[in-house]
Amino acid sequence: MYDVIVVGAGHAGCEAAYISSFMGKKTALITINKANLADMPCNPSIGGTAKGIIVREIDALGGLMGKVADKSHFQIKMLNDSKGPAVRSLRAQADKKVYPAEMLKELEKQTNLDIIENTVEDLIVEDKKVSGVVLANKKTLTAKIVILTTGTYLKANILIGDTNTPGGPHGEKRSNHLSDNLEKLGFTIQRLKTGTPPRIKESSIDFSVMQEEHGSIKPYTFSFENEIYYDIDRQEKCYLIYTNEKTHQIINENLDKSSMYGGFVSGVGPRYCPSIEDKIVRFKDKERHQLFLEPESKYYDEWYLQGFSTSMPKDVQEKMVHSLPGLENAIITKYAYAIEYDAIDPLELTPSLETKVIENLFTAGQINGTSGYEEAAAQGLMAGINAVLKLDNKDPLILRRDEAYIGVLIDDLVTKGTKEPYRMLTSRAEFRLILRHDNADLRLTPYAYEVKSISEKAYRRYENKINLINEFKEFLQTNSLNIKENKEKLEELCRTEFTKNIKLIDALKRPEITLDILNQIIDLTKYTSVFEEVEIEIKYEGYINKAYKEKDKLIKLEKKTIPKDLNYDLIKNLSSESRQKLKQVNPLTLGQASRISGVNPVDISILAIYLKKEYANEN
Repeated sequence: MYDVIVVGAGHAGCEAAYISSFMGKKTALITINKANLADMPCNPSIGGTAKGIIVREIDALGGLMGKVADKSHFQIKMLNDSKGPAVRSLRAQADKKVYPAEMLKELEKQTNLDIIENTVEDLIVEDKKVSGVVLANKKTLTAKIVILTTGTYLKANILIGDTNTPGGPHGEKRSNHLSDNLEKLGFTIQRLKTGTPPRIKESSIDFSVMQEEHGSIKPYTFSFENEIYYDIDRQEKCYLIYTNEKTHQIINENLDKSSMYGGFVSGVGPRYCPSIEDKIVRFKDKERHQLFLEPESKYYDEWYLQGFSTSMPKDVQEKMVHSLPGLENAIITKYAYAIEYDAIDPLELTPSLETKVIENLFTAGQINGTSGYEEAAAQGLMAGINAVLKLDNKDPLILRRDEAYIGVLIDDLVTKGTKEPYRMLTSRAEFRLILRHDNADLRLTPYAYEVKSISEKAYRRYENKINLINEFKEFLQTNSLNIKENKEKLEELCRTEFTKNIKLIDALKRPEITLDILNQIIDLTKYTSVFEEVEIEIKYEGYINKAYKEKDKLIKLEKKTIPKDLNYDLIKNLSSESRQKLKQVNPLTLGQASRISGVNPVDISILAIYLKKEYANEN
């Protein structure tokens, strides 16, 4: 018997299996094809707006994605570097061949982990409690906990034009029966859709007419281990182009041939990562849409056309691609396709990602209605951690919305649900100024250490960083800038006049002064590793303090717990819609209840009064 069985070896499954085995549990990772472990069937990149912060959070909690991305990318850049710190995120172009290989290496190091090639078609369930899985060959494996991370493989169909082919990404075998059996167990199954663009043969591309996109000139890592594995001056280039009037004309003339607009798709597609035909229809006023050409691997002669997902027939795809600048003679090596698949309703999950329908059954990734490697990996990590905590009879690790983007992601899923593939955006986070790229380890490492999902070495690194930050802040508060001695240098570097000596911390509060400038006047080299955190905290102190005040309001609501067995039918004057939604979600706290779609503020007040009256001693 295993302690934990993880079904599916995509980004969610890899994180779940790794952390479960790292935390000492005997774990099995079951995958249809080991060659597709940690596969990147869509964009060969890790991170992006908001998503890059999730990767940093995964690393802070002990996950693998950031470390593996650092070892396998050939370009990395900080997005929104010229904007405020709340929206800065890392994005790396990962090598599509190297990333899965590095992930497999990490998993194979784990002594408690078995990787098994097979297909899971059913669960062993007794008295609403899972105890194992049934394989395609009818053999069974038993476990105390099962985590489903099935990606887009549940009854998946590949769609190109009016053709509909049963199969998973790359034409792999799909899981034919598992979602039907989940439905029999009481789960609500929904049909979702996502897609991918065509791949272009490198030698057929004219890069000379395209705008070059380079990596950042400053070294970056996702992982807080800060190991640099790349040559900053030898990063691969990406390229920017735009659609044009001819592209739009071809798409509009052939809309009825698209899988989606031709009525051949039953699944709901992602609002925030739409197909190119969806962009043309929805944004008719736009004369062009930007596209990025990105290399898939140093070992492949293929480039990815970011932003050009489509389900058009192959002949139409040829015309569409050839209408683009630099791609007039392009050779398509892999045609774009849409894929539709089964998923569960995430409202049937608790915040620990255990299902409400079946005890000891957890789900993570696209089966929960999300899109994206990063969102999947984050859920897999949390499901794995909480599976172990449940086995050890400990409370689950549930991150609040003010503590992590991962907290926002999971809270949105289990509280609001989703009817389309969910994608993390900075706009979803109310506290994004305190959920930054730079401070993910400061926010989450203590939790990771408490649940034992990180090593002693990682925790010591965190402690050393905290000590260095505090020492640096004190240095800035107690030392001054001698204006007389540094007047010319200051005026040269920041073009501003100083009339008298000023504390370093007050100088840094000026918009034209940075720590890099101060470092050229006073030797601050000892503290360069924490420049980013300290500068942001000092320059944005007022805004950050305001965010913390708002955070305190949220915490008060989250502390007001709701009994699991509360009978909402006994609460008078609740609207019928609010009563229905509260019974469906069964929120754990008043804060969670306030975020349920359809539950209005008046009903939250009624609920709060009822809880205060009936459960005064419990809150």
